[in-house]
Amino acid sequence: MDKIIKDFKGYFIDQGFDAIETDHERRGFHLEVVLDANQVRKFAETAYELGFYLVFVTGFHVRPDEENNTGNSGLEVVYQFARYDRQYRMKARASVPSNKKIPSISDIYQGANWHERETRDFFGVIFDGHPNLKPLLLSEEDADFHPLLKEETKLKSLKEISWTSEAPKVAEKEPETGTSS
Repeated sequence: MDKIIKDFKGYFIDQGFDAIETDHERRGFHLEVVLDANQVRKFAETAYELGFYLVFVTGFHVRPDEENNTGNSGLEVVYQFARYDRQYRMKARASVPSNKKIPSISDIYQGANWHERETRDFFGVIFDGHPNLKPLLLSEEDADFHPLLKEETKLKSLKEISWTSEAPKVAEKEPETGTSS
């Protein structure tokens, strides 16, 4: 791997973040960072200082972690950052606490404003400190309707949807017999 990639990973680890290098060709990003909700702003500030731009912010809904019972809501917020000067992408994700609040980064990255409002609409995540967290795509009367939240019985665990290092198994096709009816 390129030395600059190792420097980014090492730098983020030195700053107290859980950073893991990934296979860009298979995953679409070079570095994955797992954050606590209280690390989101510090991480965004660090990424900004290192010259990263924000690609997107979104959410997903999984079954809350029963093993660790950390008081999370089952919601995760995902951030993707990239650089203009070289091909380098990183994904950061943070578990949303049970109060559904996570710090806004819209004052660090102006582009987060729209993405945080959309994530609020679809998942109900409250971006604490956002200057205008009113519904973006949904109407005002639908402010408590979050269409991407799943029914509890249909939720998968984070482990079930997480990336595995194994290559996906491809089903083999049966040979054609050459006969038709």
